[in-house]
Amino acid sequence: MKYIPLSLLLIICFVFGGIMFKSMTPPRCETLNQNDNIFVLTGDVRRIPYALKKLESLQYGNLYIIGAGATNIPNMIHVNVESASKSTYQNALAIKKIVNEKDLNRIVVVTTEDHMNRALYLLRTTLPETDIVACPASLTGMPTPTRVKRWAIEYIKYIVTMFGIKES
Repeated sequence: MKYIPLSLLLIICFVFGGIMFKSMTPPRCETLNQNDNIFVLTGDVRRIPYALKKLESLQYGNLYIIGAGATNIPNMIHVNVESASKSTYQNALAIKKIVNEKDLNRIVVVTTEDHMNRALYLLRTTLPETDIVACPASLTGMPTPTRVKRWAIEYIKYIVTMFGIKES
C-alpha cells in the first residue's frame, strides 16, 4: 500500500475539521430566561437587530452591545454599549469585566453562527464559572460563496485561537 502524501493528509484533516467545526455550532438560540443579560458582539449587521428582538421578549433582561462599530443604537433603558474592544478576545475581556461588576452567573451571547464557536471558546476560557448560553444569529439569505468564505475564515481563526493566539 502506498503512503498518503503529507499535504493530502493535511488537506483531508483540514476539511474534516471544518465539517466538525460547523457541526459543533449551536443550531438555534437556547431558551432564554426573563431576566437574562444578553451580550451581543458587534461586527455583522445581523447581530444587533437580532439581539434587540431577543431583548423584546424578555421582561427584565438587559442588553450589552460589546465592541467597536456599535452605531445607530436606540437609546433604551436596558441597552448598554461598550465600544472600546476591537477583537473577539477584547470582547471577552470586556464581558468579563461587566460580569464581575454585576456579579452575573449566567449570560446569553449573540453573534453570528459562523463566529459562535470561537466566541464561546474565548468566553468559556475567560469566564469558566459563568453559564454561557449561545444564541446564534443566522446567516440565512447570504450568498453561499460568501457564507463558505466566512465559515472558512472563522475556522482558521478558531484553530489559531486554540494554539493560544487570541488576538486573531
